[in-house]
Amino acid sequence: MMATLPGLAFNLQSVDQAPCPGCSSFLMEPYIRCAICGPPKIDLCLQCFSKGWEDGKHQSNHDYEIITNGFSLFEPNWTAKEEKALLEGVSDYGLGNWYDVSNQVTGKTRQECEQHYNKVYVDHPKPPLFALPMQAELTKRTSLPYRMCEDPPRPARDSQKASSEMAGYMPARSDFNMEYDNYAELDIKDIYFHNETDELLEELKFTTVDIYHSRQTERYRRKLIVRNLGLINLLRIQMVERTHSQAIRDMVDKMHRLCRLHTPVAHDKFIEGLIYEQDLKTETKKLQEYRRSGIKTFVGADVYNRLKSRREQMKSRKNLLGEVVAITRDPNACEQWLKRQALLDTGHKELPPVMAGTARKQTPPLDLTGFVGYDKLTENEKELCATLRIIPEAYFEYKQTFLSEAQKLGFLKLKQARNLIRIDVNKTRKLYDFFVREKLIKAS
Repeated sequence: MMATLPGLAFNLQSVDQAPCPGCSSFLMEPYIRCAICGPPKIDLCLQCFSKGWEDGKHQSNHDYEIITNGFSLFEPNWTAKEEKALLEGVSDYGLGNWYDVSNQVTGKTRQECEQHYNKVYVDHPKPPLFALPMQAELTKRTSLPYRMCEDPPRPARDSQKASSEMAGYMPARSDFNMEYDNYAELDIKDIYFHNETDELLEELKFTTVDIYHSRQTERYRRKLIVRNLGLINLLRIQMVERTHSQAIRDMVDKMHRLCRLHTPVAHDKFIEGLIYEQDLKTETKKLQEYRRSGIKTFVGADVYNRLKSRREQMKSRKNLLGEVVAITRDPNACEQWLKRQALLDTGHKELPPVMAGTARKQTPPLDLTGFVGYDKLTENEKELCATLRIIPEAYFEYKQTFLSEAQKLGFLKLKQARNLIRIDVNKTRKLYDFFVREKLIKAS
């Protein structure tokens, strides 16, 4: 009986581990595995191995292996069992969720898990994990290298306005609210590589991973452009844009799509050159205007600009006054506006607001031509009905109601007239005044 001890075996299949065939108990590390029997392998607990348990196939003099994960692989203070728990935690919770990963690795903090993983599995120049012989036979392609994404720099921790100034960038997660090609991971979330026997299916999986890698590369390239051009600091960009006119801002927005073709410094120089060109064109147009006006000195140009500004102000005031008069048709509001403009011209800063009057907008008279009973109306009645927008039939009904009530009482008050017909009180008053004026009814 000989023990195989060099580089104690590393157990990678504890989930579906069979119990001890001698006592049917759950196997706890360390335990013994027969090096001759199998498949399936025969694993014995230490008690059954010490008693020399045998069956028809397994004999007590067979070579054996000691299965344990209590030894170190890469660092002295990290056992193989802890390495396995760390990798399982990263696989279950995802890279970056170190708080949940540390809960799965007993005795290790979040910082220790993150530092150890980056040191051993990310920054290490050579792959730390060894390949099993079966996996070495099946693997036909090299794995894709993993590199940490160079995210844009994070703001200071004490910045109170970081969330509003970072243009959708979340520093705590080191990504954006909506990444470029945000759902690229959905194509590979259900892909697993485990003892593949179908070469076509294996090639298809590798091709899918290659496609995902190219999409990740494009996402990284765009992030790199955003970082190098400083497009994250939204507040700084807005402050710079305020110093330019709307035409310049529109031009700069159109030129943003060309930033991927330039280096950051070259793109800034390109934008500055375009702005300088626009400024030269503006100044050239001004000089041409001065020349057409017969101005040949800078003093004359200064006087010309002041007079032009004053003419434009007077023109805008006249246009504004015309609009106010045309729209409001309210003499009180127009008078208030004129007084306010007079105070503004004299240099007053505290100006009273313009209060619109309560006068209603006048409606055009109603065209009664063609209505039934129009020919029976007198000229005064036609004018009244057109102004009050009452059709002839309704007018004759109101008139008969007023006359009947006046004959019964011998007179008719305005209050009584309003109770007789349910229409606008202003129309009722105008009808009542018309009938009194025409001496059709007698007021009290």
